[in-house]
Amino acid sequence: MKNLLIIYPHWHPANLAGVHRPRLIGNFLPQFGWHPIILTVKEEFFEEVPDLDFKRTFKDHFEVHRVNAFPLGKIRIFGDIGIRSFWQLYRGAKKIIAAKEIDFIWIPIPSYYPSLLGRMLYSKYKIPYGIDYIDPWVRDMKNYPSSGLRQRLALKVAQFLEPIAVKRASLISGVAKAYYQGVLDRNDKVANKVDVAMPYGFDPTDHDIKLDIETPWNHEKNVIPYIYAGAFLPNSVSFFHKFFAVIKGFKDSNQWNDHIKLYFIGTGLYPGKTIQELANDYGLSDVVIEKRDRLPFLNILYYLGQAQGVLAIGSPSPHYTASKIFQSILSKRPVFAFFHEKSTVVDILRECNADQFLMTYDENKSDKDLNARLENLLRSYFLSEVNWNVKLESLEKYSAKASAKSLVGGINKALEIRNV
Repeated sequence: MKNLLIIYPHWHPANLAGVHRPRLIGNFLPQFGWHPIILTVKEEFFEEVPDLDFKRTFKDHFEVHRVNAFPLGKIRIFGDIGIRSFWQLYRGAKKIIAAKEIDFIWIPIPSYYPSLLGRMLYSKYKIPYGIDYIDPWVRDMKNYPSSGLRQRLALKVAQFLEPIAVKRASLISGVAKAYYQGVLDRNDKVANKVDVAMPYGFDPTDHDIKLDIETPWNHEKNVIPYIYAGAFLPNSVSFFHKFFAVIKGFKDSNQWNDHIKLYFIGTGLYPGKTIQELANDYGLSDVVIEKRDRLPFLNILYYLGQAQGVLAIGSPSPHYTASKIFQSILSKRPVFAFFHEKSTVVDILRECNADQFLMTYDENKSDKDLNARLENLLRSYFLSEVNWNVKLESLEKYSAKASAKSLVGGINKALEIRNV
């Protein structure tokens, strides 16, 4: 079996979205002839609240090596754990390479800075490496109109460092090709390398893990709960304005069922108004409940399955693909989804017959048309009887197992090219 060294600063018990990428891929790598060796950071250096149940979603075959990191200190100069652990990860990688044969190095980003380790280790050992784009590094700031000095500085740093990191990469991968297409366009040396797009996917056994917990609405009488679980994206604000405007219209015209409550869970910290504040502006303080703290992954899966329906609201960006769409569908609850018509989420929903309440955005269509379609869709979703019949078997090609197979195919191809 070949050895794949995966460098990612976070690992369980840190329940961050990025951790799911190497977890889900790694859960299935041995089925395709690769042994996952994880180089990560010791948990005492994580800022996140530990999620102890999260470990139950990891298979036993991971070989995990943990290193130290520089502590945050009283003055928080560098919070990014990829910076705080950079040299420790480099030394840790050298120790692993000295102890065993490593056939390939794979570095999911963000954190973005460890991607430079691929270039450094290649220069020293000539071990081929790949960089996996969970999110773009060099961003189009048009999607971030409120960006300040810090964001603009981060962009300048990214524009300088990314070409260095990717120059010797044998493989570029990502959750969707749009996430790394700009990398290929900007870097001639990389454009001719192997690239592979594969979604996060899902591990169906996650949903078999049982918890004995309460829901956020456990003590609410006669509540009809709908849930949005996950981060609130700053560039999705326009979608939330339209969504809340329609709900306000239902309330003002006495069409709304007062027992319906909308729970926004784990939305996180972000600039600008919170979801709760946006909802309050529309007079929906008695309808919307926001809990911004990040919650354990398995708790979220349980809440999704217990809700009346699931809300999946994306952004106007065509490249945005939400990994949480798989958990939403697998909850077996009706899903209202709002995404750009070119998002890969749209294809996923349609293929598994989960597009009954799919709202697509097209920047070339008028706001009047969009608002009318949204009102009709939400009326059917919230105020009519719903018959939900999803074809879960159609999701198999989007599973983490399928993604692991795609990644291995890309790595093997990169190795073949290198050996020619």
